[in-house]
Parts: sequence; C-alpha cells; structure tokens
Amino acid sequence: QVQLVESGGGLVQAGGSLRLSCAASGHSTYVMAWFRQAPGKEREFVAAITWRGRSTYSGDSVKGRFTISRNNAKNTVYLQMNSLKPEDTAVYYCAADPSPPPYNYWGQGTRVTVSS
Repeated sequence: QVQLVESGGGLVQAGGSLRLSCAASGHSTYVMAWFRQAPGKEREFVAAITWRGRSTYSGDSVKGRFTISRNNAKNTVYLQMNSLKPEDTAVYYCAADPSPPPYNYWGQGTRVTVSS
C-alpha cells in the first residue's frame, strides 16, 4: 500500500520561499510529482522527478522558481518554492506512480497561501 504524506505548507508573503515535503511509504522507485489546485481551477502539473532523480520536469508557470528533488534514503520528495507569487496559492498534492501518466497514488494535500 503506497502512502504519501505532504507537509510544509503555510502562509508566506509574495517573494518569499517555502519547502514542501512528501514522505512516501510502500514504494521507493516510483516517479514522483507535485500538482496543485487553486480555488475554482483545474489541477495543474507543477513538477516531476524520476526515481533516481536523473530527470526532472517542471510546468511553465514555475520554471526557474520551483525545484523538485528527492532523497531516496528517506523516501521523501521535496519542492523548493522561491519567488512565490499570489497566483501560486493552491493546495499542493504529491503524487506517485511506477509509470505515469496517470499517477495512481496521491497524498491529501498541503495548503500554500501567498499574500500580496
């Protein structure tokens, strides 16, 4: 049973930084990703990383500001978010799958609010 637990969300001022974490159990070799969903909007891809961490992918809206990484010894994936903007406000979800798409395993989400 794969379980994903996100943490690190909160309230931050525009221009600030946050680091999200996703602790995984039940697997260690899956592709992992972050998605987000803002109020009234569809879920949006943020970033993904292969299981060895050799390849990463980012959505256009976060390129140059957000960085995904993982520590397989800790079974944890991170999302470092810099230069945050109010439009980054959303619930951020961690996802995993051996061969996406689709991603079949999801966390409960962690809320990020960026104030202007």
